[in-house]
Amino acid sequence: MSQFSDLQGNEDPGPVYVREKGQLFVAGSHCARVKTPPVRLFSKGFSVELCVSEGDTCKPKEKPFIFTYTEQGSLRYSAKSLFTLALDFIADNIHHVDSLLGFPEQVAEKLFTAAEAREQFCHPKSGLVALRKFTEAYGELVLSSLCLRDKYLLVSEKLEEIRSFHGLHSLDLSYCKLGDKHELLGHLSSDALDSLRALYLKDNCLSDVGIRKLTAPVRVLQRGLGKLNLLDVSCNPEITEKGVTFLLVFRQLRFLDISDTGVQDLIATCEKVQTRTGLLHSKKPLAQFGHVDCRTEGWAEQLIAQWNQLVLSAIKSKKILQSRRAAQQFYGKKLNQEDLETPPLPKTPAATTKPLQFCRPEVVTSPAPSAHHSGRKPVKRPREKKPLEDMASSQRARQTRVALTADDWDLLNSY
Repeated sequence: MSQFSDLQGNEDPGPVYVREKGQLFVAGSHCARVKTPPVRLFSKGFSVELCVSEGDTCKPKEKPFIFTYTEQGSLRYSAKSLFTLALDFIADNIHHVDSLLGFPEQVAEKLFTAAEAREQFCHPKSGLVALRKFTEAYGELVLSSLCLRDKYLLVSEKLEEIRSFHGLHSLDLSYCKLGDKHELLGHLSSDALDSLRALYLKDNCLSDVGIRKLTAPVRVLQRGLGKLNLLDVSCNPEITEKGVTFLLVFRQLRFLDISDTGVQDLIATCEKVQTRTGLLHSKKPLAQFGHVDCRTEGWAEQLIAQWNQLVLSAIKSKKILQSRRAAQQFYGKKLNQEDLETPPLPKTPAATTKPLQFCRPEVVTSPAPSAHHSGRKPVKRPREKKPLEDMASSQRARQTRVALTADDWDLLNSY
């Protein structure tokens, strides 16, 4: 016992550390506490402030931050994804892209939307170049159906942009007053629009010359609008029987409208159309020519509406108003607000003649009636008159076959 106490008294265990309230200090010496670094990442007076340099020309919505509000109403921001930043950068410089061939369609659609939001396609110099990169790579995805009905101003202002669309299936140019020498009429018969299935050319001041020009590639080279299923050339009084003959080259037509044209002999024209194409004259108006389902569809649907708004706003610009005001003041006419607006082109009055619309009859294939399911009795063939000798011989043969004895019947029944 004494030996253990001596050993315990001689050995020095060293300093003893004690943790209290998150701090270390030596037991018995409160003044010699061990100083530990603070756990806080920033000091209490630290604050964050977003500063914009003078050379930063980005718009607030194009900053690499997304600002939202929490449930408590405080402002919260988060960084944009790398994909969004790269997409925005390419959209800002879309005119520098060489080609989009082979680029994924899902990403290309988002890129088109981003470039459209930045009005890249409305730029006078680089807008057409950027649009062609999309139309060459994706064709009908950019625009599959285009309705320019009564938008003659848009056709004249954005002619090159309209000609850049490839792969259209439906095109409505009604009431655009193109005429026989318009550039767009020659573009319709090019290889860029060989995919057209429906074409509306109602009230466009066309004559036999324009119809001959429209059908020349099909008649001569077997190219162009050979896949048309629907064609509307109504309300063109200069189209005669000769122009209708040119239209008969479209062998795949299912619907044709030549109402209110210069056709005089209606009966002969109907017979010619039926003989050459198989189309029948419809006694009632067809719903396909009501222009109900004709609309603009594709990625560029909003772009067409944006172009139309720009054209309308350009018409009402100050220069046009000033020129009109000067002309009206020169002629001594009082200026009204109605005079400042652009009057629309007069449309052709409603037709009073009988509509000339043709459609292809639907072929209904019904299965051949079977003998088991048919409720009709089979038709008996008329008996041929036989000579008397043949009849007598057949009666004798029948009698010989019937005249069997009882033993013969027993023998037959035994088998």
